[in-house]
Amino acid sequence: MSESYDFLFKFLVIGNAGTGKSCLLHQFIEKRFKDESNHTIGVEFGSKIISVVNKTVKLQIWDTAGQERFRSVTRSYYRGAAGALLVYDITSRETYNALTTWLSDARMLASQNIVIILCGNKKDLDADREVTFLEASRFAQENELMFLETSALTGENVEEAFVQCARKILNKIESGELDPERMGSGIQYGDAALRQLRSPRRAQPQGAQECGC
Repeated sequence: MSESYDFLFKFLVIGNAGTGKSCLLHQFIEKRFKDESNHTIGVEFGSKIISVVNKTVKLQIWDTAGQERFRSVTRSYYRGAAGALLVYDITSRETYNALTTWLSDARMLASQNIVIILCGNKKDLDADREVTFLEASRFAQENELMFLETSALTGENVEEAFVQCARKILNKIESGELDPERMGSGIQYGDAALRQLRSPRRAQPQGAQECGC
């Protein structure tokens, strides 16, 4: 039996190596912490169906390698992404300082309209914090990003990060700012009936004339 959903969104998880990107994805999909996690080589993939504002959405999530030597490979996966988690490690200022580069890559290679949520991961290691919540919050505000601090270890705010991002994409579809029919939008309709429902004028009976009044 095929999966039933209203929309499919392509998501990216981006950021420096060692920030816990793969662990976030694993926690979101499997609801548990990934104990042994080596650096991602190239790209890893996961998917999950979630319910957001009375819609069923399938997320196709591409977890990209954070190491510079894989950057040319991972950039090819940016195209056509509707949403992204931009991840840094709250205990590592180096990963925070790299955010501007990751953000410009996403907006240049994916889309100017890509919906991005900034995730300060490893919230459970607050005693070792190098980046304050306020500083990251300001960065998010200045760059028009949503922002959450997350913990892949405890699961805190992990699902909420994906849901918030998906909710904003749905809002943009409803407002007409995003068009699922546009090539490279990173959005697909989950069933043909919904497409017909949203485009009734295309299904006019033969010989029907538009009212000129």
